[in-house]
Amino acid sequence: MKIDIDKFSVPCEKKVNLRHWPTRVKSFYDSDKEYQEILEEHVRKLSALQELLYSQNRYAILLIFQAMDAAGKDSAIKHVMSGINPQGCQVSSFKHPSAEELEHDFLWRTTCRLPERGHIGIFNRSYYEEVLIARVHPEILASQLLPDELAGDESIWKRRFQSMVNLEKHLHRNGTRVLKFFLHISKEEQKRRFLRRIDEPEKNWKFSMDDMRERKLWKHYMRAYEECLSATSTEEAPWHVIPSDDKPNARLIISEIVMRALKGLKMGTLEPDEERRRELLKIRRLLVRE
Repeated sequence: MKIDIDKFSVPCEKKVNLRHWPTRVKSFYDSDKEYQEILEEHVRKLSALQELLYSQNRYAILLIFQAMDAAGKDSAIKHVMSGINPQGCQVSSFKHPSAEELEHDFLWRTTCRLPERGHIGIFNRSYYEEVLIARVHPEILASQLLPDELAGDESIWKRRFQSMVNLEKHLHRNGTRVLKFFLHISKEEQKRRFLRRIDEPEKNWKFSMDDMRERKLWKHYMRAYEECLSATSTEEAPWHVIPSDDKPNARLIISEIVMRALKGLKMGTLEPDEERRRELLKIRRLLVRE
C-alpha cells in the first residue's frame, strides 16, 4: 500500500488542533511478516541513499523527534536507522541542561550538535523543548538566567518560535535539510504502555513517578505542541504528525518520509563522470608500474 506522506505534513501557517489529527490510521501492512519486509526494503534503500549522501558531501540531514513519553521515539530511531553506517550518523539526546549550557542562549547546546555535510544527525528531543517543557514548567524557564524583562514577557514564546524558524531557514540555505516528527500518541495508549513498563521487569527502568507527574499535565502539553506546530512548520522545515498508537505503522511512515527527502536531493550517483574515470585510470597505471 502506497504511503501518502502529504497526509502527515503540517501545512505552513495552519493552526493545528491535535484532536483533528489521528493517533492511529489504517495499517500499511497486512501482517507482521509484511511489515518486516517493507521495513527491511526501506532500510536497504536508506542505507544506499546515506552512502550517496556521505560520498557526495554536499548536504546534511537533521531529523528531529518530539513526543510525549512512551510515544516510541527511541524504537523508531532504532528500527528506521538500523541500516545506516554509524560513521555517517549521530544521535543526540537532550535532557536537563547542564550548568554550562544554561550560561548560553537556548539554541547553543543543540547548535553544537548539528550534523556536518554528508551526515545524518538525529535529535531525540531538541531545541523545541525550549517552547514545550520550558513552557509547561515555568521553573525551567526561570533557571535559564534571563533578564527579568524577557523572562516575564509572554511574547517570549513567539520570539523563540521565530528564532527556530530563522535557524532552520539558515540551515536550509546552507545545505542542511531539516525533517521534524511529532509522534502523536493517545493518552489511552500511553496508559497501556506505562502499564507494560510496570508489568514487564525488563522495562521497569523506563518508568518513574516523574512520568506520572508529566502525564497529569497532558492538556498543557497538547496546547504547547499545537502552538509550536502551528508557528514553526515551514516549507523549508515542515512538521510531520505521525500517528503513533501503532508503532510499526509509525516506523513505516517515518522511513518513507526520510527516504523521499533523500531522493529529492540533487546528489547524482556513485558512478564517476568521464573526468573522474580518466583520473582513476591514470592512478591505476601508476600503481601497476610500481
